[in-house]
Amino acid sequence: MKSRYIFFSLLLNFLLRLTIYSQPYEKVTEIRKWLVTENSNLRVNGSTNINTFSCQIPAYNNIDTLLIYRFKNSNTLVLKGCISLSVQSFDCKNLIMTHDLRKTLKAEQYPQLHIYFLSLDKLPDLNSHPESILGLVDIEIAGVKRRFEVKYLIREDSPKSVDLLGSRDINFSDFHLIPPRKLGGMIKTNDKLSVDFHLRIITTN
Repeated sequence: MKSRYIFFSLLLNFLLRLTIYSQPYEKVTEIRKWLVTENSNLRVNGSTNINTFSCQIPAYNNIDTLLIYRFKNSNTLVLKGCISLSVQSFDCKNLIMTHDLRKTLKAEQYPQLHIYFLSLDKLPDLNSHPESILGLVDIEIAGVKRRFEVKYLIREDSPKSVDLLGSRDINFSDFHLIPPRKLGGMIKTNDKLSVDFHLRIITTN
């Protein structure tokens, strides 16, 4: 299983580089590589008409690569890479809520949630002081992909180790999903969700 993952990771890395270098070579002035490690996690926070809830994917079980490309005469940085998380791993600390969220997200039909990283508005300084940056991502849930601007806080935890915290409000309806309801509709989950993800990153250059 691990060898198959390494193969696909290398293949993805090769295809990403091939895509970038299909443009004129002289346009790429810098490439940086970040490794997303297993200590990363994702949390969604929501509410109903009677209470609030928080559901988490507590641990990311893969190691993925994010590539940052700087281009000549462009301030925007191209970010290439994707993380895929198991919807069945969501834990709301409540069996009913956990079941309802997984069912709403169509976990059996679409077992993974994907976040595709697209761009950053600047290259962070990477020091111990948190720095705010903006980026674009595509989020794919239940087979529907939507593009969002994400706010990041980034800081260097130790040499070569970086914490990247991203946050974004989304709606169930953005992905053509109907929020869970219970007791004949008396308990209604609100459409809005707050998504927070914490990526533990190893910088390689």
